[in-house]
Amino acid sequence: MALQIPDKMLAAQVVQFKKPYKIHEVPTGGKDLNEQVILAKIAVASLCHTDGMVSEGIMGTKLPGVASHEGAGTVVKVGIAIKEFKVRDRVLCSLTYHRCGEYADCQGPEQDRQYCANVGGYLGVTIDGSFAEYAVVDGRECCMLPDNLNFQSAAPLACAGITVWGCLSVALVGGGGGLRHLGVQFAKALGLKVIAIDARDEGLSLAKECGKENIVEEVKKTTDRKLANATLDVSDHESAAATSAATKMHGVLVQIAQPTNVSVPFEELIFRDTRIHGSLTSSRGECQEMLKVASKNKICVKTNPFNGIKEIPKDVELAHSGRMQGKPVIIIDNEAIQNEKKSGLEMV
Repeated sequence: MALQIPDKMLAAQVVQFKKPYKIHEVPTGGKDLNEQVILAKIAVASLCHTDGMVSEGIMGTKLPGVASHEGAGTVVKVGIAIKEFKVRDRVLCSLTYHRCGEYADCQGPEQDRQYCANVGGYLGVTIDGSFAEYAVVDGRECCMLPDNLNFQSAAPLACAGITVWGCLSVALVGGGGGLRHLGVQFAKALGLKVIAIDARDEGLSLAKECGKENIVEEVKKTTDRKLANATLDVSDHESAAATSAATKMHGVLVQIAQPTNVSVPFEELIFRDTRIHGSLTSSRGECQEMLKVASKNKICVKTNPFNGIKEIPKDVELAHSGRMQGKPVIIIDNEAIQNEKKSGLEMV
């Protein structure tokens, strides 16, 4: 039986930069579905640091635009060229939309395929995102959810999860936020030793709950003066990258947070030969591997749930308060959530 799709849907849009979202009804997308896309009924969507950058006008977003690039939901319509998904499948919505598939990065190593110079857009950044009841997403980029991974845990993995998965290291700077607590667990699942550095009590507390062997201010003491092999900076403070001092000589600082400027003392670059490496999310293949690890190792995604799109302002307020642990999420499709609970599976 075909699923009924309404002509209009509730959504949270950026209609003016530096202003709150406008929550109202808009036309439901996917009426004339491109052959390579799917229409997903969003079950849960999550707020990301980049959403704030979109609202500030930093990301080149055309207005109006539906926010959020972290979403998970149920397939309700499938483009004719998509054979991997069918109606009622549970999916993680891809941030990437319409890679060209032709040039070096698209055809190169798996870990570089998200760097398409001719990409068609990014969900919730340059095209409409997941803060809506429905979203049009690229069927070639989405991933099937493992049966035991619930929507609430899955949604933050669409960006926070795949971003930290793509550049795991031995030390995390900013140990207890949205990306941080996921990185801690993924690293441990891969057998890595993790050290947390965070200026917030909330961050350190969450990091410890997720399995940190050590919560330290001085990594040198913790590592018996050996220092960390690499440092992953997920803090948006400009000076956070200075903690590259925790990395051994000739070590690597992986920068994935997006402050306006990244500040590293010259001594670290010149006298210690610290290498700085940027990293952008992950490819579809890496995302699929991440989901397997999350399912098998029961990765715990700490969420702060709000019920319904109209609650998004509270979600944003908590995210900006500095008191939050983990990720703020919006429950959009309560029926889908209840169906998960009735499944009889032990959900992650």
